[in-house]
Amino acid sequence: MKMGCFGHSRNRLFQVVEICGMEGVSGSSPNRLILGDNLTVMRALPDAGIDLIYADPPFGSGRTYRGRARPGAAPPAFADDWGPDLADYLAWLSVRCREMWRLLAPTGSLFVHCDHHAGHYIKVELDRLFGRAAFINEIVWCYKSGGASPRRHFSRKHDLILMYARGPGYFFQPQKEKSYNRGGKPYRFKGVEEFQDERGWYTLVAMKDYWEIDMVGRTSGERTGYPTQKPERLLERIIAGCCPPGGVVADFFCGSGTTPAVAARLGRRWVACDESPVAVAITRERLLQLGRAAAGKAATPEFTLEQVSG
Repeated sequence: MKMGCFGHSRNRLFQVVEICGMEGVSGSSPNRLILGDNLTVMRALPDAGIDLIYADPPFGSGRTYRGRARPGAAPPAFADDWGPDLADYLAWLSVRCREMWRLLAPTGSLFVHCDHHAGHYIKVELDRLFGRAAFINEIVWCYKSGGASPRRHFSRKHDLILMYARGPGYFFQPQKEKSYNRGGKPYRFKGVEEFQDERGWYTLVAMKDYWEIDMVGRTSGERTGYPTQKPERLLERIIAGCCPPGGVVADFFCGSGTTPAVAARLGRRWVACDESPVAVAITRERLLQLGRAAAGKAATPEFTLEQVSG
């Protein structure tokens, strides 16, 4: 059961507001950008129709996030304050993760993005929901960023991404990364293929579970102004490795639209949702820009923009 299942829902929940895409480009089942509460949206979608779900929910940080959108628009903002014991936060997240699990195909996988505020609590909760055997990886995303130097702790410069598989036959495409030789010189070991670039000699090894990827900087061409925007390189690794070509990717906390933008560029179908009108507007504009840049290519992101019916 693939993207065609999303041509209709269990009830008349969604109202089509707009069809967006390059003129003359059509697809058998357009991608879907939905404005509305993600729990309501997920409950209306059919079982086992999604190959990969990436979830980047609020982190339980106790902060209010603000950013800059396009000139003249209201800055995107959301509150991430759930109280000191996180009980309400975990209950809120748990019911949504349960729905995501139902939506996954038997070969699908779920990636939940978190950080030091609640990552260890989330891991225990997901183990309880899905079973410890479903846990595959804890990916550590290391990055550089600005900010004042802390006086009472080491500088916190990584997030966690927890990977769970729906079943033992989950799709996984191994990826390679460069491993530079000591001193940047060739080893010339028998049977080992070596390569050279401006840094020196290296071999290709299986990608590790810690990823050094820059955040979206102020001068980056990706920058949308959304306060918690994630870099495209991060989603590229997840989608390329865990969603089959032509498969379906979902993001029910889509924010600035990184997931659908990367999915479209990599030739995957997608469904994206956010309850913030500002986030959906930013995502829509980002996808339209991608479509204009990719005019005539198969990855042009034709999509429907929908909202939850009142």
